[in-house]
Amino acid sequence: MGASEDHIHIDSDLHAAVSARHTLAGTFGLVGDLPTHARTGCGSSVRYGGTSTDPEHVTCPPCRTYAHRRYTESAEYVVRIAGTPGTPPELTAQAIRARSEYLELARRYGGEPGGAPAARTRP
Repeated sequence: MGASEDHIHIDSDLHAAVSARHTLAGTFGLVGDLPTHARTGCGSSVRYGGTSTDPEHVTCPPCRTYAHRRYTESAEYVVRIAGTPGTPPELTAQAIRARSEYLELARRYGGEPGGAPAARTRP
């Protein structure tokens, strides 16, 4: 077992391909094969079963940092897009909810695996 297989990772696309697969399956009844391997947030390629979407299960520190950054960026992005002139109020409300969910995920990835807060060091 390699060093990258000693940890649970996050898929670099944050499992968007799996979400798209589920949408296609639910809409058209078409089901493609799940990927066997995934490119991870730390740049490794691991078995897809060695990844997780649950912040408390991801144990690879670089993957946790990657997910924290990506979810923080996503939170900023949805608010920026929702601020576009002409955006319907219901879409703005959805963006605000999405922002909260992304920030919560970013917060959870910013801590230690298992839900403990990240250790802070004093200057």
